Amino acid sequence: MSNLERDPAEDVCGGEGAETPVLELLEAREVVLGRTTKVRRLLPSKNRRMVGAWCFVDHYGPDDLSACVDSYDGPGERGMLVPPHPHIGLQTVSWLFEGEIEHRDSAGSHAMVRPGELNIMTAGNGIAHSEVSLPDGPPTLHGAQLWVALPDSHRTSVAPHFTTYAELPTLDLDGARATVMIGTVAGVTSPAESYTPLVGADLQLDAGRTITLPLTPAFEYAVLVVAGSLTLGGQTTGFGQMLYLGAGRESIDLSSADGTRFLLLGGEPFEESLVMWWNFIGRTHEEVVAARND
Repeated sequence: MSNLERDPAEDVCGGEGAETPVLELLEAREVVLGRTTKVRRLLPSKNRRMVGAWCFVDHYGPDDLSACVDSYDGPGERGMLVPPHPHIGLQTVSWLFEGEIEHRDSAGSHAMVRPGELNIMTAGNGIAHSEVSLPDGPPTLHGAQLWVALPDSHRTSVAPHFTTYAELPTLDLDGARATVMIGTVAGVTSPAESYTPLVGADLQLDAGRTITLPLTPAFEYAVLVVAGSLTLGGQTTGFGQMLYLGAGRESIDLSSADGTRFLLLGGEPFEESLVMWWNFIGRTHEEVVAARND
């Protein structure tokens, strides 16, 4: 998925991570994506541009697609329609809670994005892709689309490619269950490739339970609530909200009165200065202009 805004602003990002624990609520803004999908954009936000190398977070759904079936008139009339568009300097990370999306890209990849499977497209110095809901797909669409900024050491040298990780490690936390998407959580490590120290996990916490989740003090973290509500540090975060936690924590206590599902995102603060515009991540305005012209 991508930024399809007609007149996007240039964002300068990087080197802004908090070195100590904080609790900072990041409210989403609603963005129309393509012809049929609305997303809640959490990153970049006015006060926070990145969490580790995570530099873009969209949360969408759950959307009921069944109402569109009778009027379906081709791809994109039911669910998602993101036509072909380019990327540079980043990885797109696709994660579904419900539904299915077809992915195609200029590296020759063709894949179905499904719940519980991690899909990472590494753009390197240039790739184009599309994401579309098919007419016979599941009736509900709910997911998150994230970008990871590539470090300068890899952003032009790595070849564009797409990888699906169909089997990911899971973790039982006595009242909670986690799927480790990328990086390491509580000693459990994902096979997914990353180019900077990074972590991402999908956690479900039972109603009325409290868990202590180990963290890496050198990482900054955030949580994105996608179902129910989550309480930590005396603050309750609800559906569609992201709470930035800063860095410097060895662990954190999490609880939920009603049961919750959330994404844990984190990584070493990204110190390189970035210029983000549309679907491009460069280092200077001139580099982005050249990519736009290309």
